[in-house]
Amino acid sequence: MTNPISELTHRLMHFRDERDWRQFHSLKDLIVSVGIESGELLELTQWKDSQAVEDAAKDPHFRTRLGEEVSDVFLYLLLIAERAGLDLVAEAHRKIDLNEAKYPVEKARGNAKKYTDL
Repeated sequence: MTNPISELTHRLMHFRDERDWRQFHSLKDLIVSVGIESGELLELTQWKDSQAVEDAAKDPHFRTRLGEEVSDVFLYLLLIAERAGLDLVAEAHRKIDLNEAKYPVEKARGNAKKYTDL
């Protein structure tokens, strides 16, 4: 069975390397780029209330833009993980494990408080 994250990372590295862009991809610059792209994702919700964003998700143009911005963030995360030698899937599982310990179901269910306030 193939790993879709590994396949996508391989395709992304190939795209990057064909253009000789690794030289521009320091870890610091990749992290900055995630922030920039996250800002573009946030911009899609600027001046809209929560319901307006939910409604916009049904609009094909908005969905296209949302998909592009989410993909930009995701692709930069893959580049960061590759550069830092991180297994993104393993790190995500580890973080969920940590969150399960910080937010036990019996205290956190239906509650938006931070773990320090539970």
